[in-house]
Amino acid sequence: MELTLIVKIIIMGIVEGLTEFLPISSTGHLILAGSLLDFTGDKVKLFEIVIQAGAMLAVCWEYRVRIASVMRGFFSEAAARKFVANVLVAFLPAVVLGLAFGKAIKEHLFAPVPVAAAFIVGALIILWVERRNRLRPVAARIDSVDDMSLLDAFKVGCAQCFALIPGTSRSGASIIGAMAFGLSRRAATEFSFFLAIPTLFGAILYSLYKERALLSAADLPMFALGGIAAFISAFFCVRWLLRYISTHDFSIFAWYRIVFGVFILMSAWSGWIVWAQ
Repeated sequence: MELTLIVKIIIMGIVEGLTEFLPISSTGHLILAGSLLDFTGDKVKLFEIVIQAGAMLAVCWEYRVRIASVMRGFFSEAAARKFVANVLVAFLPAVVLGLAFGKAIKEHLFAPVPVAAAFIVGALIILWVERRNRLRPVAARIDSVDDMSLLDAFKVGCAQCFALIPGTSRSGASIIGAMAFGLSRRAATEFSFFLAIPTLFGAILYSLYKERALLSAADLPMFALGGIAAFISAFFCVRWLLRYISTHDFSIFAWYRIVFGVFILMSAWSGWIVWAQ
């Protein structure tokens, strides 16, 4: 690979890892990064999805003890089976709606105005939830993901469906939705991490199957390098976020989303960036 291509791949991987688990939309940032780097096309779209595996593996590594415990106890411990059931129940709504409306979403919503609107509307929802928590502080109904019911998981899964709209943010929708439904900030964040595992894994497998005609053995180094960059940046981002939420709320991300949404509109209007998938 040429040095220029290697640099582009690494930058895209870093962007994916840093934005996948923050409530700021990895999709919007990857579109921006790809446009600025002149790194676009059908194969790049597939690349952006496949390197999510790196971010997903970072979560698996961070929670490797918990995941191993669940796997060991699945057939013998009710708590382990309940945990798996909750994650799968939360995963299903996005699968159903994604398969039903995915094509229409790509055709109509991957454009500057819808993406910018999703950034700004999502920011306002974050600010509303955080303001409500400040003005009417109420102890969280659920302090641990182990205390969630199937109904709680289903509600969070429905909230995650809003992330099908580009610019919304999968982590933002699931975390803020979970908080609105009574989960503590840490429980909401951790469940969003766990929910990312089947969600990203399913998206990767589906995309690889659907776009298999684009694949060749020569693409493996590109995907591997991007995945490694995503893993490293996501690993540090996940650890940082868990420390951050112990003493801060999500308001800073909301204001960032508003600024970024306005930037999307201005850059598209001026023609500086071609916001296209």
